[in-house]
Amino acid sequence: MSNLYPAELVAAANVSAAWPFEEARKLVARLQKRSGDKKEVLFETGYGPSGLPHIGTFGEVARTTMVRNAFRLLTEDRVPTRLLCFSDDMDGMRKIPDNVPDPEALKPYLQMPLTRVPNPFGGDYKSFGDHNNAMLRRFLDTFGFDYEFASATEYYASGKLDAVLLKAAEKYDEIMAVMLPTLGEERQATYSPFLPISPSSGRVLYVPLKDVNAKAGTITFTDEDGVDKTLPVTGGKVKLQWKPDFGARWAALDVDFEMFGKDHQTNAPVYDAICEILGGTAPEHYVYELFLDQHGQKISKSKGNGLTIDEWLTYATPESLALYMYQSPRSAKKLHFDVIPRAVDEYLQFLGGFGRQDAKNQLGNPVWHIHGGNPPAPETIGQEGARTTINFALLLNLVAVANAENKDVLWGFLRRHAPDASPQTHPQLDRLVEYAIRYFRDFVKPAKQYSVPDDAERAALVALSDALGELPADADAAMIQDKVYDVGRSLPPYQDFKAKGATPERPGVSLEWFNTLYRILLGEQRGPRFGSFAAIYGIPETRTLIAKALSGELVREHEAFVAAR
Repeated sequence: MSNLYPAELVAAANVSAAWPFEEARKLVARLQKRSGDKKEVLFETGYGPSGLPHIGTFGEVARTTMVRNAFRLLTEDRVPTRLLCFSDDMDGMRKIPDNVPDPEALKPYLQMPLTRVPNPFGGDYKSFGDHNNAMLRRFLDTFGFDYEFASATEYYASGKLDAVLLKAAEKYDEIMAVMLPTLGEERQATYSPFLPISPSSGRVLYVPLKDVNAKAGTITFTDEDGVDKTLPVTGGKVKLQWKPDFGARWAALDVDFEMFGKDHQTNAPVYDAICEILGGTAPEHYVYELFLDQHGQKISKSKGNGLTIDEWLTYATPESLALYMYQSPRSAKKLHFDVIPRAVDEYLQFLGGFGRQDAKNQLGNPVWHIHGGNPPAPETIGQEGARTTINFALLLNLVAVANAENKDVLWGFLRRHAPDASPQTHPQLDRLVEYAIRYFRDFVKPAKQYSVPDDAERAALVALSDALGELPADADAAMIQDKVYDVGRSLPPYQDFKAKGATPERPGVSLEWFNTLYRILLGEQRGPRFGSFAAIYGIPETRTLIAKALSGELVREHEAFVAAR
């Protein structure tokens, strides 16, 4: 983010309705209340490395970064900020994830801290927890997040949490008074906020305590070997149960902001109370809705349902993923492969409009938040005065009709429309070309459903082909689109007399006209702006495509593809 903050931008930030600014203003108010004892603002995100990182984990970091950037603008960077990504890698492995190789080999390590469980994926990582932490950091680094990584194992073992752990021993009864009402009767009888790491087995033990000695800073319990053991609460010999751990970490680190999923919402008062008991000030919260898979089930690291970070980035840009995270965080959203194309194209739309907006609307534009206030210039191709942004939907359909298996073929069509364009001059577009080829191959082509035109549709397609043949070879997208409209307007099945500006002499054109073209020519229910598609694909090639549809060749080709799978 730039160090220069125009007064107009700061003023707009103070009234912006964008959710990151609403949250950032709460932090400004918090800071004002605590003036004098706060030298920086600490943002935190938590990660449970019990399985491979999923997109929800990335979402917490991306969204928290958006709030941080908004705060920086509101305060004109006069207040230092940090983002700490904290991994709860000292948690015991309660169950074996479904998506690891050789699950049986992990059975002896159940309930051991994740940083003591061997890495089932092999390689140089010391443990399963270390591997999963590395997978998270790899992506965060790729995306360019400004963050510090923190390991619970390291924090506990190095003594960074010793002071708050000793305080927890001192305030044991007060913490129990908060926790016990939240538990069932049976759980109350055995509950302790401290979980010893068994000296005999190495497991994280959920056992009742026989004694808590606040003065000595120790706990006593019966170990798995039946022998009573006394351990210090410091130095990584003991960890806190997850609810007290939340509050204790907030108190120890003086966290100012943390967001979490709706499944934590009912526990937030517990976290806050424990933080206050341990001498801290509870941070500002932001509760987001959960991500769902295609069946409406909550995504889970251990189940491996929903999308992984790597899966999204196989088919689309990181920016499109960040947009998906920005939009409506308090609404439940399905997170599966079908959402990718729309996210890509919406990002391109927002990016294209950013430069034409005033300060107020720029701060409400998702790309301001995605790029920390400095979005790149959009890429367009074509002649001056008729430049076009190539979107994902258009590329997917170009891949379909061109049978493009490599990006050189697709670039051949793009250069026809814009001879000066190349992967070197348009690197963003070059990335989209690669993504489109992959996405089409794996998801679009198998799902296509071409229709055989009926008599009325055949006549309409013949009329369209003839009309396209009347256009000059260098007709641009707008000229082609006008011709497509004129053909639809002339055909009674596709006339719309209720359209804005329609007259009996010049009716509007119904969406059914374009839906018919997409369904018969592209095997899709929806498609790109047809004029842009035909301009890049080529008028002769588009007429050939129509001829193949009329002969039934498109249907036969796809039936052969499906049969061969």
